Amino acid sequence: MFLSGLFKTSGLFKTSGLFETSGLLNASLLVLLAVAPFLALAQTDDSVRWLDPADDAKNLPTDGSILFWSGDQQIAGFRNTAVLSPVRQVSAGNDVMALTRDERDFSALRYEVNGDSFDLADYMQHNHVGGVLVLKNGEIMLEQYGLGNNENTHWVSFSMTKSVVSLLTGAAIADGYINSVNDPVTDYLPQLRGSAYDGVSIRHVLQMASGTDWNEDYADPQSDVATSPSDMLALMQFMGEKERVAAPGERFNYNTGETNLAGAIVRAAIGNNLAAYLTRKIWQPWGMESDATWISHGPQGGELGGCCLAPVLRDWGRLALLVMNDGVLHDGTRVVPEGWIAESTEPSPGSDNYGYLWWLNGDGSFRASGIFGQGIYLNPEEELVIVVQGAWPQATGNSLGRHRDSFFKAVEAMLHGE
Repeated sequence: MFLSGLFKTSGLFKTSGLFETSGLLNASLLVLLAVAPFLALAQTDDSVRWLDPADDAKNLPTDGSILFWSGDQQIAGFRNTAVLSPVRQVSAGNDVMALTRDERDFSALRYEVNGDSFDLADYMQHNHVGGVLVLKNGEIMLEQYGLGNNENTHWVSFSMTKSVVSLLTGAAIADGYINSVNDPVTDYLPQLRGSAYDGVSIRHVLQMASGTDWNEDYADPQSDVATSPSDMLALMQFMGEKERVAAPGERFNYNTGETNLAGAIVRAAIGNNLAAYLTRKIWQPWGMESDATWISHGPQGGELGGCCLAPVLRDWGRLALLVMNDGVLHDGTRVVPEGWIAESTEPSPGSDNYGYLWWLNGDGSFRASGIFGQGIYLNPEEELVIVVQGAWPQATGNSLGRHRDSFFKAVEAMLHGE
C-alpha cells in the first residue's frame, strides 16, 4: 500500500520518487551523506528492534528502496522522512483537544495465533511495534511505545494517508468545490482526457475500481508501484497510458498511483494544497497537538495522495475520534457531508472489503492501513479506536497480519462493555 515513484533508485540515494536528492536535501543531511561512507550502520537483532533517536543521524538510509530498508536504517528512516524528502507542513493550532486517561492494566491480555497464546509484550516484539494507542469512549486506555519512539515521534503512515484523502474529498464536497463523487475524473484532471480514465468517476477512484491496469507488487522492483514517476505531470501521463482491463466500477484493484490522482483531484478542486486544507479543516479546529509533515511530489509538488503523512501517535487517535464523531467538529461544524462516513465505509461493487479508501472488516468495524504495520482500527459500536505504528521486517506478511488482527480482537473483547 504505497506510493508511486517511491522505490526506484539510481545512484547514491537518488531516486525517481520519494528520495530524489538533486537540490532537495537540507544541509544536515548533505553533511551526513558526505561522511556516510565512513559510518558503520549499527546492526540490531530484528527480534528486539530498538534505536535511540539520538543515533538516528548515523543510521539514516543513504540509498536503496524504502521497501528494503532493514534494522536501524528502517527505524531511523521511518521517523525522519521530513529529513529525507521534500514535505509540506500540516500545522497545529494553539487549542489542543485534551485526551483524558483511564489507563487499564493490559498485563492479563492474551490473544491466540495458530493455537499459541501471546500477550502485549509478545505483540510489541513480534510485530515490531513503534507505538500502540487504545481509546475507548474517547479516553486513553493504553499508550505504549517501542523501537525508541515516544509521544513526540513523527512516524510515516504509508497508506493510512489514503483514508485522510477520503476525508478531504468529503470536505471538498461539503465546501462545494466538488459537486459529487459521480463527477468524471477528467473534469478535474483534463490531462487524462482521451485515456482509459474517460468515463471514470471520482467514486471509482475512491473505490480502487477505475478498471485501469496497475501492478502493486511491493516485492517486484519492476512493478508499477516501484517504477512510476514521482512528478505529478509525469505520473498523470504514466497513468493515462495504462490500458483498461475492466469496466469502471466493476473490479477492485489496489492502486496507489490512482490515489495520488485522488489527491490531485482535491488539489485541483480546492485550488490549494492538501496540507493547507487539512490544517484549516481538521488539524487546527479539531485540536491536534503537534504539527505533521506530508511528503510531496518534489520540492514544488503537491502532496502524495497515496502516502506519507507523518503525525504523532496521539493525533492519529484524535483523527479517528473525528471520524467516530461523523466528521463533526467541537462547535457542531460539519467537515464532511452528513452521511459521508457511512457512505465511505460501505462495501463497493468491486469489493466487500473496501469503501472510499477505507478497509472494511465485514462486521461494522473498519481500518486505515499502511504497509510495514501502520493502522487504525475503528469500531463505532464499541466506541473503540486502536492505532498502531510499526516497522515490520517486510511490507506485508501473513503472520504479522494475523498477530495484528488477533491483538485488535483481544483488546476489543477485553474492553467490551466498558
